[in-house]
Amino acid sequence: MHFKLLVVFVEDTKTDQVMKAAREAGATGATVITNARGEGVKKTKTFFGLSLETQRDVLLFITEEHLSRKILETIAEVAGFDEAPGRGIAIQLDVEDAVGVAHQIETLTNVVEEEI
Repeated sequence: MHFKLLVVFVEDTKTDQVMKAAREAGATGATVITNARGEGVKKTKTFFGLSLETQRDVLLFITEEHLSRKILETIAEVAGFDEAPGRGIAIQLDVEDAVGVAHQIETLTNVVEEEI
């Protein structure tokens, strides 16, 4: 079984929605890193030196490769990434090797066989 790593940068107010939608799309879990900060093409607005942007979370999903695109597209839709700048981004990377995922392999074997 081959895996992909989905790295998602999302507004912290959307984290729970994204997690729920990703699980419904086939993700078996994620690691959440809170209080990330990002900068886009345009400089962020400040008020007396304090940033006015929302906090971000970084979500890390290890997903089976046949399910990863569906999960990625679901995340993008739920988080509204294409609706306006600054909503967040998600990327997909190949995972060369992974340990500690035996429970995921058991869970995903039947799901992936149905997808293929």
